[in-house]
Amino acid sequence: MTQVKAARVRFRGSYVPLADHFASPGSTLVMMGWSLSLGEVAGTKVRLHFTFLLLIAWYGFAAAMQGGFVAALGAVTFILAVFGCVILHEYGHVLMARRFGIATRDITLLPIGGVATTERMPEKPGQELLVALAGPVVNAAIALFLFAALGRLPDAEWVAGMARGQENGFVANLALVNVMLTLFNLIPAFPMDGGRVLKALLSLRMDKVRATRVSVQIGQAIAFGLGFLGLFGNPMLLFIALFIFLAASHEGYAAELGEAAKGAAALDAAITEFLTLDMQSTVSRAAELLLATTQREFPVIDGLGRLTGVVTRDGMIRALMTRGPDTPVVDVMERDVATVDRQAPLSEAIAKLQGGGQALIGVVDTDGRLTGIITLENLAEYLMVAQASHEVRRRDGGLSSAAR
Repeated sequence: MTQVKAARVRFRGSYVPLADHFASPGSTLVMMGWSLSLGEVAGTKVRLHFTFLLLIAWYGFAAAMQGGFVAALGAVTFILAVFGCVILHEYGHVLMARRFGIATRDITLLPIGGVATTERMPEKPGQELLVALAGPVVNAAIALFLFAALGRLPDAEWVAGMARGQENGFVANLALVNVMLTLFNLIPAFPMDGGRVLKALLSLRMDKVRATRVSVQIGQAIAFGLGFLGLFGNPMLLFIALFIFLAASHEGYAAELGEAAKGAAALDAAITEFLTLDMQSTVSRAAELLLATTQREFPVIDGLGRLTGVVTRDGMIRALMTRGPDTPVVDVMERDVATVDRQAPLSEAIAKLQGGGQALIGVVDTDGRLTGIITLENLAEYLMVAQASHEVRRRDGGLSSAAR
């Protein structure tokens, strides 16, 4: 599952990015190798992506150019407070998901906001509804608390003043940001929480895959609407529209793939006819196979037929340029490639492939010998075949019913 929310509001003449991303291990938006650990809170690790530091530096510099050190300090403090609210939003999802036995591996701060990586999505619509609503409820609670501290509620004049860049005070602006986070995330379109709320409600009346399809179509329609409005002078809306459209498409693909994987074993979707390299092979040999076949990833096996690594097309090209053709493939291969038993559920293979960040996973027999490989490309092909077969069965079933 992938849920991403992104918006910007005007604050003191600049733009403050607001975002939230609630994702499964399959999400590829977070480059964990570029993140710093800030520790662990309530059993979930909190990380800081290095680009977040660039954001802080940029806001501090922009504010300093306008108002000096005091303005820079105020701008950076406000940005940190906003992202603190984003983290609390994420923990709303995290703690609610934990009630249903779903663990969250980590939360990472990015310039676009927060990313929480969960092990899976809730199976029951009611559980998914509660998990999706938990984040916006946290922002609404923060806003109410801050308004209570101010002793007033926002009115039209106050909101209009903020839109003009009027100074309303630190607490007031933070309260209004939380209101906007709440409302924006409740838009009924993937990847916002509202899209997942819509899907959960539809799942009460129809099967999960169909509910996802309808939710994705609604999300894409909203994306087109935002994109159309963006053509009238608001480039940010164009960016948000593209983001929503792509994320909705990804959500639909993930649901279809999950449905196609039900009841299937890893070997059912594996490539079983492929070329391998032994541990004595050189990069030049790998390049020869690359040119002679349509393969782009070549497993490296030991003398017992067990997978020890994989040489990718990009890896061998880099090696040819920097280290020469006689370089042993064991020096340039990707190591610790995940494997799965050939009789294991296909869903397990999908989770390992999407969560491992590698080109392929190996399918092995009971003795650990490599019998197949699974890549993202052949997973897509498997999905297309499964969908076509499903349509044929549905059509034939309908014709049989009509004949009776």
